[in-house]
Amino acid sequence: MEAYTLADQEKLYAKVQETLAKAKTNPISEIRKKKSEEDVLFLEQLPVQGFSKKLHQYSKLPFQANGLDILQINVGYLCNQVCNHCHVNAGPSRRELMSVETMKHCLAAIDLGGFSTVDLTGGAPEIHPDFKWFVQEIAKRNVKIIVRSNLTILTFAKEYEYLPLFFKEHKIEVVASMPCYTLENVDKQRGEGVFDASIKGLQLLNSIGYGKEKDLNLHLVYNPGGPSLPGSQEGLEKDYKRMLKENFDIVFNQLYTITNMPISRFLNDLKTQNKVEEYMNLLVDNFNLSAVENVMCRDTISVRWDGTIYDCDFNQMLHLPVLDKQLQNIKDFNAEKLKNRTISLKNHCYGCTAGAGSSCQGVIS
Repeated sequence: MEAYTLADQEKLYAKVQETLAKAKTNPISEIRKKKSEEDVLFLEQLPVQGFSKKLHQYSKLPFQANGLDILQINVGYLCNQVCNHCHVNAGPSRRELMSVETMKHCLAAIDLGGFSTVDLTGGAPEIHPDFKWFVQEIAKRNVKIIVRSNLTILTFAKEYEYLPLFFKEHKIEVVASMPCYTLENVDKQRGEGVFDASIKGLQLLNSIGYGKEKDLNLHLVYNPGGPSLPGSQEGLEKDYKRMLKENFDIVFNQLYTITNMPISRFLNDLKTQNKVEEYMNLLVDNFNLSAVENVMCRDTISVRWDGTIYDCDFNQMLHLPVLDKQLQNIKDFNAEKLKNRTISLKNHCYGCTAGAGSSCQGVIS
């Protein structure tokens, strides 16, 4: 996790520019892929009931999609931050960026798939050099566009100053990471100075109508700072709205609470603390059958920067593509087969079905 003071921000900017010059040329790292495979095996070997066996116990297998509604596109892992909870392992040194060719395959899928929503994520998706063009092309389709922003990108450098008004022009729904309403907790999780930069980003969005005007939706995302389940989404939203309004005159639409997935950096933290088994038992003990019906993989597909298709972005990080090998790349998009596909399940899936359930849109039960 890196700091976000002015001096460190300049260093991050320089690193991002250096990476941009090398991006799109970096193949999938076999080391990263092997690490993900080892993480999957590690979770599968823990002394907990396997997730598939849990669903079998309730006669929920085979577990299948029931349609295609959201196309989530990860345009790359390059980011201007290094957050210790990031399940993407994003940062200023990640070279993976989606090519224009793959973006065009995604546009073709939007035309054919009957999606209502396109959800753009990263890294910081706004850093991608073709981000503006891609959004403009998506906006020609009759779909809602979501951009998952870390907020700090809005004030990161002059070349990103256009973003707020660009978002407004295309009525983009902004979903912004904000793990707390206090400086101490945010900076602990995301880096020194990130809280102040995030507040500036929110105030900037508010100043042009986000969180206030119709069709300019601004949602915040909360995730716990450690190995615990999120509190009540409704209760936390009230606290957020009160504290941000009183202290910074900030307003927003909704708060989404998301459970930390036991993968990537968060899994590494759990291993360091020797709390993996404890956290997995917490997820298993709080398994919620009603959440199973509404998990995001039922109506969503996730596309990696290289075009590989996954059931969700968590499976993407674990290199677990959709099961049918003929459907594993966006260039071979087949709506009919994907909307009825059998979903790939592993023990990390408990993270989406614990407590009130968790998805990219918050609680699900």
